[in-house]
Amino acid sequence: MDIRKLRLDEKALGTFSEERDEYERDYARLIQSPAFRRLQGKSQVFGAGSGDYYRTRLTHSLEVSQIAREVARRLGKQYDFLSRKEHPGLVLDPAVVEIAALAHDLGHPPFGHKGEEVLNRLLMEEHGIPYEGNAQNFRILMFLEKRAGSGSGLDLTAAVLLAVNKYPFGLDEPGRLKGVYRTEWSEIEQLRRAWGMPIGCSTLEAQLMDLCDDIAYSTHDIEDGIRAGKIQMNRTFFEDNRLIDHLVQEIVEDKGNTSVGWGEVDIPAMVKRVLAQYLEQWEALYMGCEREPSRTRREMKARWVSIFAGKVGIIDDPATGWKKVTFVNNGQQDIDLLRTMEILKKLAWVTLIKDFRVQRLQMRSEIMIRRLWDSFKVPDYGRLIIPPDWIENFELHRNKWNWPRFVADYISGMTDAYAEKVYAELYASKSGSIYEMD
Repeated sequence: MDIRKLRLDEKALGTFSEERDEYERDYARLIQSPAFRRLQGKSQVFGAGSGDYYRTRLTHSLEVSQIAREVARRLGKQYDFLSRKEHPGLVLDPAVVEIAALAHDLGHPPFGHKGEEVLNRLLMEEHGIPYEGNAQNFRILMFLEKRAGSGSGLDLTAAVLLAVNKYPFGLDEPGRLKGVYRTEWSEIEQLRRAWGMPIGCSTLEAQLMDLCDDIAYSTHDIEDGIRAGKIQMNRTFFEDNRLIDHLVQEIVEDKGNTSVGWGEVDIPAMVKRVLAQYLEQWEALYMGCEREPSRTRREMKARWVSIFAGKVGIIDDPATGWKKVTFVNNGQQDIDLLRTMEILKKLAWVTLIKDFRVQRLQMRSEIMIRRLWDSFKVPDYGRLIIPPDWIENFELHRNKWNWPRFVADYISGMTDAYAEKVYAELYASKSGSIYEMD
């Protein structure tokens, strides 16, 4: 059997039509899952439902998958070693990368990164266990989502599961901030051993998915920010020293972004250069688009996606002895372009997430999640107000599902609107009919 198409739950084999490829089955299982549908109601930057224009987790995931599939197709033609399939982790199948990109944000709770932060803080303070979005992905794919005949969630192929696994570590290892919960890590580690994956290294498909996620953040979120008026396309805004200082501060304080060698450059000077070039490009396109802002926004986004995606390549990584998916220029890692992308990501973060109105929404979100947690955290009371099907499922899996994790799973699966609805039922004076379907 093809080791890339191995499934953890052998009992589920033989229950499907032979007319479809294994990855086609993975794709169908994923997009037909409730967890995937709920992405349409989860925040990307602005709250889901903020307007018809702005992206949600669902549209973001679709855009990442499109970029990733196209890049995988191009790289497959560009690098001969990929066609030789010398190692299961040194393969770039466009279908696998596409599915992984669609699944990469399933673990995000309602209200974006603020929801993740609050749930993690509550679980750590009260029970010493973490909540982390990437780890929750695997909990959903391998346990919470149910497929008939499977005891392993959606029972996806090994290739797809490892393509989602951009942090190939157990989250309970000392010092790990991202990874996989212990309950799912044992099986992921089992697959990695079967593949002969180097310790700490991700498959090429996982690396490509991760890089394309960053490409989407640094282009699409900025487009939303311009549309919302949070990023003003004029010199007064782009040359404001306060903006530049905030960007520099975010770069310096980001301890997870040291691999691009910020210590080797004058950070304020590079920030000013990137912002100046970005504005100059906007001004030129604005004139070419007959001074129409919407056309200019779309063209700017398309051009930067093209710039980034066109520079994705594969190099040898001497630090790990593995291959690395990154921006490449003349056979070498293009550090300057990586830094440019990081500056644009920070621009979106500083102008959108740090905006005081967005902070108000996040404060409101924190209050709601905390009070939902307080309502459900005591089993004797929580089981009275959590839907019966969830309680029945909990009783079936008590041996591997403690109550705090169960409550976190329930809250994290909510869309923004559903979290507000449940909060209103518990704490508002009026919340509509009690006969509305959950």
